[in-house]
Amino acid sequence: MIKLVNVSKEYIIDSEYTFYALKKANVEIKEKEFVSIMGPSGSGKSTLMHIIGLLDKPTTGKVFILEREISKITDDQLSTLRNEFVGFVFQQFNLINKLTVLENVMLPTIYCRKELDFDPTDRAVEILENFGLKGKMNSYPNKLSGGQQQRVAIARALMMKPKLILADEPTGNLDSKTGHEIMMLLEKLNKEEKITIVLVTHETDIAAYAKRVIKIRDGEIV
Repeated sequence: MIKLVNVSKEYIIDSEYTFYALKKANVEIKEKEFVSIMGPSGSGKSTLMHIIGLLDKPTTGKVFILEREISKITDDQLSTLRNEFVGFVFQQFNLINKLTVLENVMLPTIYCRKELDFDPTDRAVEILENFGLKGKMNSYPNKLSGGQQQRVAIARALMMKPKLILADEPTGNLDSKTGHEIMMLLEKLNKEEKITIVLVTHETDIAAYAKRVIKIRDGEIV
């Protein structure tokens, strides 16, 4: 499903020093897997996630998504693939406070360039009901608890029926109990909906929810 071959990401600093955020990484993630990428701050795990999620391109190496080499598709095709293939969940939730919960969840459909095979409102309502947020649809994000906001963020990530969910430190802003509730929700999506989950974390107990752990340090897969 996802394959990185000798992928490196480097940054030129002051035209004299090259910083390698990622060094010749070889990673393969199969469909329906639940994988965690684990490493300390500054290890390169977020860079790896951004490349897997098509938010960034490697300096060298090849990236394959669904057997398509990313460097050989147009920017428009890349944008469409990113919108339809992957759903993102972030530590900061990234919800828009001026929009209601329902409007936040429906947001990805606005950027879709093809005709949808579902009604956006009906799908958003169904997901929110399944997440126990039926009574919060017309509320605004800043009126919700952290756990509720993260559930809304996951609901939004599911809106376009993605094959992959990328979760970057999804429990980082939550207390321990709420964090484990969110992880159980992701675990359920993987087991019951067969959605591939890639989780970025520095916490051992959170990484343990995954079936496989990829460890990274100083830009290298270890």
